[in-house]
Amino acid sequence: MGEFNVHRVRFFNYVPSGIRCVAYNNQSNRLAVSRTDGTVEIYNLSANYFQEKFFPGHESRATEALCWAKGQRLFSAGLNGEIIEYDLQALNVKYAVDAFGGPVWSMATSPSGSQLLVSNQVGCEDGSVKLFQITPDKIQFERNFDRQKSRILSLSWHPSGTHIAAGSIDYISVFDVKSGSAIHKILVDRQYMGVSKRKCIIWGVAFLSDGTIISVDSAGKVQFWDSATGTLVKSHLIANADVQSIAVSDQEDSFVVGTAEGTVFHFQLVSVTSNSSERQWVRTKPFQHHTHDVRTVAHSPTALISGGTDTHLVIRPLMEKVEVKNYDAALRKITFPHVSITPNPQGPHLYPIRRCLISCSKRKQLLLFQFAHHLELWRLGSTVATGKMGEGKNGDTLPLSKDADHLLHLKTKGPENIICSCISPCGSWIAYSTASRFFLYRLNYERDNISLQRVSDATVSRTVESMCLLAVSPDGNWLAASGTSAGVHVYNLKHLKLHCTVPAYNFPVTALAIAPNTNNLVIAHSDQQVFEYSIPDKQYTEWSRNIQKQGFHYLWLQRDTPITHISFHPKRPMHILLHDAYMFCIIDKSLPLPNDKTLLYNPLPPTNESDVIRRRTAHAFKISKIYKPLLFMDLLDERTLVAVERPLDDIIAQLPPPIKKKKFGT
Repeated sequence: MGEFNVHRVRFFNYVPSGIRCVAYNNQSNRLAVSRTDGTVEIYNLSANYFQEKFFPGHESRATEALCWAKGQRLFSAGLNGEIIEYDLQALNVKYAVDAFGGPVWSMATSPSGSQLLVSNQVGCEDGSVKLFQITPDKIQFERNFDRQKSRILSLSWHPSGTHIAAGSIDYISVFDVKSGSAIHKILVDRQYMGVSKRKCIIWGVAFLSDGTIISVDSAGKVQFWDSATGTLVKSHLIANADVQSIAVSDQEDSFVVGTAEGTVFHFQLVSVTSNSSERQWVRTKPFQHHTHDVRTVAHSPTALISGGTDTHLVIRPLMEKVEVKNYDAALRKITFPHVSITPNPQGPHLYPIRRCLISCSKRKQLLLFQFAHHLELWRLGSTVATGKMGEGKNGDTLPLSKDADHLLHLKTKGPENIICSCISPCGSWIAYSTASRFFLYRLNYERDNISLQRVSDATVSRTVESMCLLAVSPDGNWLAASGTSAGVHVYNLKHLKLHCTVPAYNFPVTALAIAPNTNNLVIAHSDQQVFEYSIPDKQYTEWSRNIQKQGFHYLWLQRDTPITHISFHPKRPMHILLHDAYMFCIIDKSLPLPNDKTLLYNPLPPTNESDVIRRRTAHAFKISKIYKPLLFMDLLDERTLVAVERPLDDIIAQLPPPIKKKKFGT
C-alpha cells in the first residue's frame, strides 16, 4: 500500500441534513427516512441496511410526518400543507394533494392501511383532524373530525381502527372514528421537577389494544393513561428535557422513546413475579448513541431505530431477538448517504448518477464537490517532493509547494436540490441535474482565471424504471446499468441495443465499473459479494467463479458499510481498486485468495523476490484503514491517489449546541 502518493483532502465542508422522521414497513422490512432538507431515503434492512433509493429534497418541503400504507405505498406531509405519495419504481413524486387545512404536524395510517389520518393547524392555534380514503390511484378526502382549540401534534390509531388518540398542548383527545366526535379529553400534568410549567406539549402518543394510551411530553415524562376513564395509570420521569418521540412493537410488549438530551430509552412489558400472569411496564435499557435531539424513533421486530439533529441513523439490535450472533447483531450508525461514483474513466462524456457528491478530473487534478444548492470546484495542491523510494518512508507527509485552490462556486436556481453532478476527466465540462432539469456547462481556462459557459438546460424525461447506477467502458462500446429492481443490464452503444443481462442476484448493487482492455464488469453488492463478469463472453470470469467457490473471508463479509466505488490501475490489469467508508482495498487477482484462517487486514507485502516468508503469506486483498470516514478515493495517475475524508468531529462542530447535561463530579 506504500506504492502511492496520496492527496489527503479534508476541505469538503459537507454536513448531512438532520433526520426528522423514520417509518418502518414490516411487510417489506424497509425503513423510510426523511431529512430536514426534504430528502426521503429508503433503506433495505434485509440487504445489510443498504440505502437502495432516495427522493431528492425541495426547499418548500419541510417534512413533519412519514408513513407507509397498504401495498407498500409511502406518504409524507409537512409544513407546506401538502400530502405527497412517492413512486418507488420511477423514484419521483407520484402526486401531491392539498390537505385543506394549513401545515400538517402529524399523520398516521389506519391498521388496515386503507385510511390516512392527518392533523392540521387551522388559523393560529386551532387544530383539526382530517380523514382521507386511500384509493388505488390516489387519496380522497372523506371528512373532518371535531375541531380542537389547540394544535394537534401527534396521532395514533387504536389497533381495532375504531378510535384515535390525538396529542395536543396540555391535553389528549380520544376520537370515535365512525362519528368523528371527541369522546374524551384527558388533561395532563404540567408539573416538571416539582415546578408548574406554562405549557405541556404532547409530542407523541401510542394507542394500545387494551385501551392504554402512552404519551411522551415536553416535561420529560412517559405516562400511561386509561382511555376509558381518562385517568393516569403510571408516570415515568426519564429526562430533564423533552421526550420527543415514541414507537411501539407490533406485539405491544416493547416500546422505545427518544429525548432531546440524545438518549434513547427502551421499555418492556415484564411479569411482576416469575410465576405471575400480571405484567407491568419497566424501563430496561437507556442508550446514548446520539449527541443531539432524538427527533424520531422506530421499532422493528429485531432492532430499535433512532435519528435526529446529529444526522446519524442509529440501528440498535435487540440481542434477545437476534437468532444468530453475526454482523446483523452489531450496532449500526449510518452518517453518510451510500454514494456511488462511476464516471467514464477516459472519455469526455459525463454520466452523473446516484448521489455523486464528489467527482474528479484526473487530467487537471480537480475535485467537484456537491452540496444541496451549489457546487464547488477545487484544484488540488502540489508538492515538489516525489516521495519515491529512498526519499522517505511509508506514511510520511510531503510538504506542499502550492495549496489547494477554490476555483468556482456555482449556485443553482430554483427550490429543487441537486441530485447528482460530475466533472469530465478532461476538466472541461461540468454537469448536474435536479429532479426535473439537467444542466451542462463548459469550463474555459485562461492562465489562473476560469470562466463558465452554459451549454445545455434540458428537461429530464421519465422512464418506467429508474436507473440508479451506470458504468461506461473506457472504449465507449458498452454501458452497464442497474435499476431499482437490482438487475444489471449491459447495452451495446454502437448498435444501441441490449447485449446481455447479468444473472440475477438477491442483493442490490452498490457499485459497478468496467475494466479497460478486458471489458470485464466488476459488480459489488450490499452483502459484500464482488463478481466479475465478462461482457464479450457473457459469463462470469474464472477468477469470479473461483472466489465464489472458495468464499470471501468472514471478516470481509462482516463489514457493515457498502462498497461505493470501483476503479482499475491503468498499468496493472490484475488490480481492482475499491473502497467503502472505512477501508480502501486493492484486490490483486494474481495472488491466492485468503481463507478464514489467514490474516485479512494489512498483510505484509513481499519486499523483493527473495522474501520467501512474506510471499507465502501474501494474498489477494491489500486493505488500508488509514483514511476514514472515506467519501471518495480514486487514482489520479498510476502512482497518485486522491482520498476525500469527512471527520465526524468536524460535522458535530457545525451543528447547533446540544443540551448540556450535568455530569457526576462537575
